[in-house]
Amino acid sequence: MPPSAKENGTNGVSANGHDAVPDVAEVQLPQVEGEWTVDKVLDALPGDKPAEGTTSPLAFFHILEKLKTNKREGWRRFGINRGESISDHMYRMSMISMLAPPALASKLDMAKCMKMCLIHDMAESIVGDITPVDGVPKPEKSRREATTMDYITKGLLGNVDGGKVGEEIRAIWQEYEDSKTLESHYVHDIDKMELLLQMVEYEKRGDHKLDLGEFAYVKTRIVLPEIQAWAEDLFKEWNAYWVGHEHVRGDRGEESSGVSAQKKAMQDDYYNKE
Repeated sequence: MPPSAKENGTNGVSANGHDAVPDVAEVQLPQVEGEWTVDKVLDALPGDKPAEGTTSPLAFFHILEKLKTNKREGWRRFGINRGESISDHMYRMSMISMLAPPALASKLDMAKCMKMCLIHDMAESIVGDITPVDGVPKPEKSRREATTMDYITKGLLGNVDGGKVGEEIRAIWQEYEDSKTLESHYVHDIDKMELLLQMVEYEKRGDHKLDLGEFAYVKTRIVLPEIQAWAEDLFKEWNAYWVGHEHVRGDRGEESSGVSAQKKAMQDDYYNKE
């Protein structure tokens, strides 16, 4: 029975006596056997395969919807199955990017930063959200995402307005991946800051029964002093919430942190290759 029917107590029947509508809000990406390819994923998804090489951006618009339905996977390990989507994460990042302190903002291409926030996880529309502890090597994750971005920007957008928008999206995504410019460092830091905000927000609604402290590790990987200051302010709030309660401290990088050595090594390996 669809979850919506169960939750509404309809026993599979809607209020007007017709069959209840199936749960269409979330579409799970299929598991791929053998070498991962974009085509294998698309062939296994419901509906028609997006049309490539057209002058219409419609297929691209449909692919973007998967960023709304695909969830951020890290939270699922803690039982948060109806948590934020990938697009939820990127939207708040883009809004945060607008608040760069003046001294930093004067050095940044702010418009590019906002675009980068909205583009950086676009490949997850097809690849899905691969986390540091999923066991997928970083080079393989990068291959899947680069292949997906080529498919989106060339296959779906290559003939739209001469391919100019597709080329811009691909270039901004690559700049983020290469992580050599100030704009990319800023957006990487915002990516981590947004995760930390969500960690604290979920925990506070968990009434000390939900401990997401392993994610605090990412605070140690924030580079820019301005974003480090934001994180320090957030952690004052976080520490005040946990007063009188023991909890995991992934930001400490030691045995007493509560994070296993194996998981810590996986986090280090993942973020050392940013």
